[in-house]
Amino acid sequence: MTDHHTEGPRLTRGDRDPELKQRLSDELTAFNSAASGAGEYGSFSLKVTDGAGELVGGLTAWTWGGLCGIELLWVRAESRRDGWGSKLLEAAEEEARARGCDRVAVSSFTFQAPGFYQRHGFVETGRMQGIPGGHADVHLFKRLDWGTGSAPAAN
Repeated sequence: MTDHHTEGPRLTRGDRDPELKQRLSDELTAFNSAASGAGEYGSFSLKVTDGAGELVGGLTAWTWGGLCGIELLWVRAESRRDGWGSKLLEAAEEEARARGCDRVAVSSFTFQAPGFYQRHGFVETGRMQGIPGGHADVHLFKRLDWGTGSAPAAN
């Protein structure tokens, strides 16, 4: 770490700091909950393993105030045509509903799977340009209380 010594507060630079990340997360969660009046933050994960116990795929997500945010969804290359992505996403939506969520948000780089999410009823709500290789980060949204079929555009 590099310290710039001064009287009072000081700025330090360094590599990844898990303790700092957790503290910032805790502070922002408390602020967001107070500002929005939303309930407590939660999280869950889903995992698929093969007969040898090796990871086939998984999903991590958070829930807060009726919204489920999918953080990560991955399926190993040789299992991607076996429907595991869809099964994980459907299980996540089921878990989100069980936790009182009525909507889900996710983002996916243009070289990843925005079409996959759109085929599952998600609608694009925006894009962040500047991803390496000329790509974008596609933000997608789905209402869970609309049932199956195509969902109207998110507001």
